[in-house]
Amino acid sequence: MTMKSGLTLLPDESRSLRQATIGNRVFEALRKAIVQLQLRPGNPLSEADIGRQLGVSRQPVREAFIKLAEIGLVEIRPQRGTFVRLISVREVQNARFLREAIEVAIARKAASQTTLERVRGLRSIVEEQHIAAREGDTVSFLRLDEAFHQALARSVDCEDAWRVLEGLKAQMDRVRYLSLPDATPLEIIIAQHQKIVDGVEGGSSEQAETAMRHHLSEILISLPKLAKERSEFFTD
Repeated sequence: MTMKSGLTLLPDESRSLRQATIGNRVFEALRKAIVQLQLRPGNPLSEADIGRQLGVSRQPVREAFIKLAEIGLVEIRPQRGTFVRLISVREVQNARFLREAIEVAIARKAASQTTLERVRGLRSIVEEQHIAAREGDTVSFLRLDEAFHQALARSVDCEDAWRVLEGLKAQMDRVRYLSLPDATPLEIIIAQHQKIVDGVEGGSSEQAETAMRHHLSEILISLPKLAKERSEFFTD
């Protein structure tokens, strides 16, 4: 099993945790490691090894594997073991299609309900992305990218829609970690975010929608090239 650095659980707020809570934190730790490619496509996964790294029993790890299989990040093969799933080109394309439908609607709603506070919050995240780009910190940049889209959804009371997106975009996120910064310069992504905010600030639903649609189509440019250059990570 290949990792750049050890797995870590998310910080907990209670000294005594129920098993279900531990299971959720194991799931999130593994999801993050897979999405950020600390656990590479095709890698075998061991309940015992991961349990030792995270300081938990095998049961919550087993439960996390099942949940990860449900969102398409791992494959459980009877009598053979559990593996990080290869990235499905078809699933990435389908996830992008569904994400566009949801996030374009969110952008339109945000523009129709624009407020100064909402715009300031979004521009603050974009400024943080400028800093991350200058420092070459792609991990922080992608974290801020997610924060931007989540903040936009939250600002118009669409957090349920965002939760749906989180389940859809795991495959997309793996492609984004593979592609940055080579496939799409970070400054281009920042400019796309700025155009979305400009549309929201100006109260232009059409501009916000067009900017969001263009932004989410970026992955379609990098996907064929990545699938060819890193064919060992892809299927379909």
